[in-house]
Amino acid sequence: MDKVRDLESKHVVQTYRRTPIVLVRGKGVRVYDAEGREYLDLLAGIGVGALGHGHEGLAQAIAEQSREMIHCSNLFFHPLQGQVAERLARLSGLSRAFFCNSGAEAVEACLKFARRYWHTKGTLDRTEIIAMEGDFHGRTMGALSTTWTEQYRKPFEPLLPNVRFVPVNAAALREAVTEKTAAIILEPIQGEGGVRPLTQEFADVVTEVCKRTGALLIADEVQCGLGRTGQPFYFQKLGMSPDLVPVGKALAGGVPMGAALVKEDVAAALAYGDHGTTFGGNLLACRAALVCLDQLNEGLMEHVKTVGAHLETRLHEMQKKYPAIIDVRGAGLMWGIELNIDAAPVHEAATRQGVLVNRTAGTVIRLLPPLIITQEELDRAIGLLDAAFSEVFAGVTT
Repeated sequence: MDKVRDLESKHVVQTYRRTPIVLVRGKGVRVYDAEGREYLDLLAGIGVGALGHGHEGLAQAIAEQSREMIHCSNLFFHPLQGQVAERLARLSGLSRAFFCNSGAEAVEACLKFARRYWHTKGTLDRTEIIAMEGDFHGRTMGALSTTWTEQYRKPFEPLLPNVRFVPVNAAALREAVTEKTAAIILEPIQGEGGVRPLTQEFADVVTEVCKRTGALLIADEVQCGLGRTGQPFYFQKLGMSPDLVPVGKALAGGVPMGAALVKEDVAAALAYGDHGTTFGGNLLACRAALVCLDQLNEGLMEHVKTVGAHLETRLHEMQKKYPAIIDVRGAGLMWGIELNIDAAPVHEAATRQGVLVNRTAGTVIRLLPPLIITQEELDRAIGLLDAAFSEVFAGVTT
């Protein structure tokens, strides 16, 4: 640990506050550090490792593709982009995809495409973006401009102009969205903001104001999409009809990949050269994505519904046991445990007990386990998490 930390301190830009363990390998939902200690992984690389670690089918596909061709650039056709786009279209109902390398890049693409849509229509003053208080959309300049947390934005201002934040409140949204609004951007489930699903009532108001004003809807499903909640996308559960959907994280099971999913009328407003990327949609990433998307269609989402319901039950049992837990919320295999204190001690105790989680929004423990996790593995992990809570809140249970 000391050697790794010393080397990084000399040569790696210090933008991460890392948990002091060195992870070297993983299998399924388990990971192992340099000392050989085992951990149950309830974070999955912040929702990236949907198929867990060391998945044989994914590893084989990546190895085979690496021997054939990894990258050829978007100056040429290759056989896999269309296949991934077709699968995403079937899952989402949005007919086209622009491929990139991360969720933040997908958000950037969606913001650009929304602006370009109104420019193409000749409505040059329709440039305002409405974003939600509590949302996190990424750290690149455009995505950062629509991210609520001031500590992320302030050091880099001025950012993208004409971005306005509104609370997740029906009256505030109705007042904010006008014929000057290019797009509303929101997370159907806020991730970094504390795992907060939108209510059906608020989703209905979003649909109402978009219909009334013509504003485009960008539903950021980077964290909550691609089967994480037991369905392809959470916007579908809410009955929303977004024009653009950024995805990333779980799309290629750990190989960097993102995509902006785009409705046909928005895609028709784009022209050659409007956007581009060197690495986006390369053969290696697409081959990995095909494995992950095939798994979703072969029973994985039904599995998430089953084990997700079990996880919800276990978390509510913990809530009854510990008065410090003031809320449990989420869907499928995306859950937040909100505390009445800073969550850092619980996060640290969980690591000591051998289960990996993370702290977000200050007071929330976030769980994003691999989608392949079994009920037995969840029970084992919740037992370790319960031990962590007992360590922190010794003697303070109901």
